[in-house]
Parts: sequence; structure tokens; C-alpha cells
Amino acid sequence: MNNHPISLGLLMLDIEGTELTEADSDLLQRESVGGLILFSRNYQSPTQLQELVAAIRELRNDILIAVDQEGGRVQRFRQGFLELPALKRIGDCHAADEAQGLETARHCAWAMAAEILHYGIDMSFAPVLDLQNIHSRVIGDRAFSTDPDSVISLATAYIDGMHQAGMKATGKHFPGHGTVEADSHEELPCDERTADELLQNDYRVFAELVEKLQGIMPAHVSYSSLDAKPAGFSSFWIEQQLRGELKFNGVVFSDDLSMVAAHSAGKAVDRAALALEAGCDMVLVCNDRKAALSVADWIEQRGLAKSERIARMRAEPAAEIANLYGEEKWERAKATVNSLRTT
Repeated sequence: MNNHPISLGLLMLDIEGTELTEADSDLLQRESVGGLILFSRNYQSPTQLQELVAAIRELRNDILIAVDQEGGRVQRFRQGFLELPALKRIGDCHAADEAQGLETARHCAWAMAAEILHYGIDMSFAPVLDLQNIHSRVIGDRAFSTDPDSVISLATAYIDGMHQAGMKATGKHFPGHGTVEADSHEELPCDERTADELLQNDYRVFAELVEKLQGIMPAHVSYSSLDAKPAGFSSFWIEQQLRGELKFNGVVFSDDLSMVAAHSAGKAVDRAALALEAGCDMVLVCNDRKAALSVADWIEQRGLAKSERIARMRAEPAAEIANLYGEEKWERAKATVNSLRTT
């Protein structure tokens, strides 16, 4: 078990390339920085990744290191890693054979988590808990199913697989991004469904799974029947619904504040302030170094306290992770993942 630090800074950001630059090193050592998210540009090979993570840990052993390794079109590390299926592939398996689908979800999640943990990374932002909708440009096949009950069953199995490996689970995108057509990377989507329709479907998935989740990421989506503010800037969604009604006591991560959908809230510092005031524990500012620096300056100038919750997201890898590729469990999980390959 890790000796968790007491607390971590409130900002998660990114680095430039496949090794640390001097500017990266300076930034990662700042008081306001508690997390680092890796992207495809940071990955070249398993050996390079191992060396990069070792260099980061030598600099900041306490820092929370994350990645988006969902599978399908959202998988940052590819060559030398398993080709993970999009969650809809697991959902299709479940639709054909319920028991087999749940076992597949557990195996795929364990394999994803085990491989990430093997390289010293703490977490993938997973699983996606949105409902699948063919009209959604940003979610689509990243979701298990159109049916809330199927998503709840599959996500339960998937989270169990992550936990068995030693990875904490982060559900996204609260309270549900899958039904809107617009892509929040490009514009601010507005979900205009009635409150009942939203609460009885998309929101219910999170409500049923909240006790299994250690982290939750709100959507950059406005749900006009309940609150005009996007969920990630909304105290209604975070404080009243998530913390109050659902009693969630884990980490609330903002989605990337550099996404176009977040720009409606003003400059990077304004976005960070709104997200934290609404109840987010950690703000993500990615692919915009100038913005990340401005948010780091603002957090430190304000003297904002570090968060004990964030430190709890550090991984606690199961014993077999260290010798992962020689494990029988790995071979079984790998066979399951490979059976779902589309190429």
C-alpha cells in the first residue's frame, strides 16, 4: 500500500513531449500542481514511458499521474499496449450473452488498469458512464449501451475489474453527456430534455454507481431544465445533487478547462475559479501552457489549500502487477481483449 501524502495541489496539467524539459520540471514542482495527465504525444514506446514516469516520480513522488486509456478511439498508449475495445463492443457482447458480457467487462477493465499501473501511472479516467447515442459526436461508441440498466450492470463489473488491479475508478461525464449531439471540445452543448427524462435515465446511472466510484468528472454540458450553468461550473449539480443528494465523498475532477465548451466562463483563471467554487476538487488545464501557468499563479496567490481527497486517488496496485506479463491472469485477460479486436 502507498504511503499517501496528506494532500495534493488542485491543478492537473500536461507536459510537452516524451521526456521532461526544464520548463516541465519547474512546473511540476509548483505547490499548486497535484496532478499530471499524459497524452499520445508523451508516448513513444514502453521503455520510454517507463523512463518518463521514473523521471517524474524522482521529481515528485507524490504526484497523481493520469491518462485517458478507455479503449477504442480514446487510447493514448497504443504500440506495445493491448488494443483495448471501445466500451460499446463490450456492451454488444453483453447484449448477446449477459454473463459473458459481464465477465468480458471485468477482464477488459483489469487488463487496462493492470497495464497502466505496471508503468507507474495511477489512473485512467474511466469508466465512461454516459448513455450511448449514435447522434453524439463526442461519446458514441465510448459508451456501453443506450439502456441505463445495462450500463449500470456493465459498469459495476468494469469497476470491479479496475479495483481488483488496484486502480481507483472515475465515472464520467456527470450527469450524462451521451444524448447531446454537440462536441464539447468544439462548442458548449445544451441538453434540453425535461428534468424527469434526464434524472430517470442518465443521472440514474451515476446515482446507482456512486458508492463504487472514487472520482467523478462533470460534463461541459448545460442542462437547461435544471440549471443554465454547465455541470462542471454548477453548484446545483456538484454540491446539491452529487455531494448532497447522492452523498458522494470522492474527488470531483473538472473536465479539461481548455475545451471550447468551458470558454463561456471567461479566461482560464475565471474558469478555474468557477469550477472550484462549484465544488470541483481538482481542475484540469491541458494543451495550453500559458493558461496552466496563469491558473498555477492564481491558486498560489490565493493560498488555496491542498486537497486530501486528491491524494486518495493514488493507485494501490495488486501484487501481480509488478510481474504483469508473466502472470496467467494477464494471459487470460489479454485473450479476452484480443477477442474483441476489430482489426
